[in-house]
Amino acid sequence: MVRAAILPAVGSPLEIAAIELPEPGPGQVRVRLAAAGVCHSDLSLSNGTMRLPAPAVLGHEGAGTVVSVGEDVTGYAPGDAVVLNWAPSCGVCHACSLGEVWLCADALAGAARVHARRPDGTELHPGLNVAAFAEETVVPARCLLPAPDGVPLTDAALLGCAVLTGYGAVRHSAKVREGETVAVFGVGGVGLATLQAARIAGAARIVAVDVSPEKEELARAAGATDYVVASDTTARAVRKLTGGHGVDVAVECVGRAVTIRTAWESTRRGGRTTVVGIGGKDQQVTFNALEIFHWGRTLSGCVYGNSDPAVDLPVLAGHIRAGRLDLSVLVTDRIGLDGIPAAFDNMLAGKGGRALVVF
Repeated sequence: MVRAAILPAVGSPLEIAAIELPEPGPGQVRVRLAAAGVCHSDLSLSNGTMRLPAPAVLGHEGAGTVVSVGEDVTGYAPGDAVVLNWAPSCGVCHACSLGEVWLCADALAGAARVHARRPDGTELHPGLNVAAFAEETVVPARCLLPAPDGVPLTDAALLGCAVLTGYGAVRHSAKVREGETVAVFGVGGVGLATLQAARIAGAARIVAVDVSPEKEELARAAGATDYVVASDTTARAVRKLTGGHGVDVAVECVGRAVTIRTAWESTRRGGRTTVVGIGGKDQQVTFNALEIFHWGRTLSGCVYGNSDPAVDLPVLAGHIRAGRLDLSVLVTDRIGLDGIPAAFDNMLAGKGGRALVVF
């Protein structure tokens, strides 16, 4: 029996309770969690913005130590330090054949499997494949990546989503070049990682935008050169900071129609707007045909940072060891499992950066 954060049904409050976790079967690995980040995607699963089977154990950003392995598992052994990969690629679908592993058609197929049970026999699914909001989890071996040397496991947990997403948004999706100007909308965990990635890319000016004035210090610690409190005049304020032109790149980390539209309007003519935030289908963004022609901007979506975790994780580890990437800047709260509901409330209220469950 292990303790876990369970979503009984979409829209229901989380329950912290004991679950019965099976021993790993063929191709599976049991992992004892060291830490798990509380991501907005977990909140989106709990409120129905994203739809996956429930009841479920949530949590998808984590790191820990291998406890045991099932038959046919190679490459991992008890005692190995690992990072959870919530979106493993199958390697054979159309997207994977194109090298776009972040768009793998089968990445979330594992969310439909029975992961564990309540003591009364109720079946539980693994939220986003890996069920990281638990003291231990059992996952397919392909949901693991070797944890980088020299990075504490509690920090390495953040690499599994927030950092890969923010870094990838800058590196792979927006393709920020040295000397360019960047605006980042939303200073949560992913936004803070995006700010650091923009600084690493050599951006000349980095504007952070958020509804909360209290996040300015966090944003500047992550690399922001300027801070704008979101309002009806946000786009005008960003353009004013860039000589009236707008930024070369805007990265939206919120997932709301009004923020996406504002990010677009803050981008210069011919600039790039990348949307990282996951919004609901009711969030409709509108453009007219003339402005699309006139502004010549590029608007693109971004899934998991358009990253290949197996390739990008060692790169990120290099930045950490060199002191260019500071994971501690992302974490504003260290909590236990019991603190996850309050962390959800803080995200809804726009407070803080990343809450980290430390086991």
